[in-house]
Amino acid sequence: MTEPETVFDHIFDKAVALGNRVAEKDQEADLWDIADGLLAGAIQYWLYSRQPCGDPKCEDCEPIATAEGRLQELLRLTRRFAEESEYFHQPTDTNVGRA
Repeated sequence: MTEPETVFDHIFDKAVALGNRVAEKDQEADLWDIADGLLAGAIQYWLYSRQPCGDPKCEDCEPIATAEGRLQELLRLTRRFAEESEYFHQPTDTNVGRA
């Protein structure tokens, strides 16, 4: 059985590589459009994978048993992954102190 971290890292790398391939192949493409498309696809797949099983007493499905619950979990994960990114803080951020 594949370890969850291995699957996560593999898919993470594949998604970044896909974005880079699209950007390299179409020099005219806007990087924001590429990133937004990747994000939209990832959200669709994530929502598809988080369909509750239908058992109202299922403890595993409790956090995602409603549309609002799924959105809250998606936002929680999005915040975590963004904050863990090496690209989260940038030297060009407007709130960076300058000496």
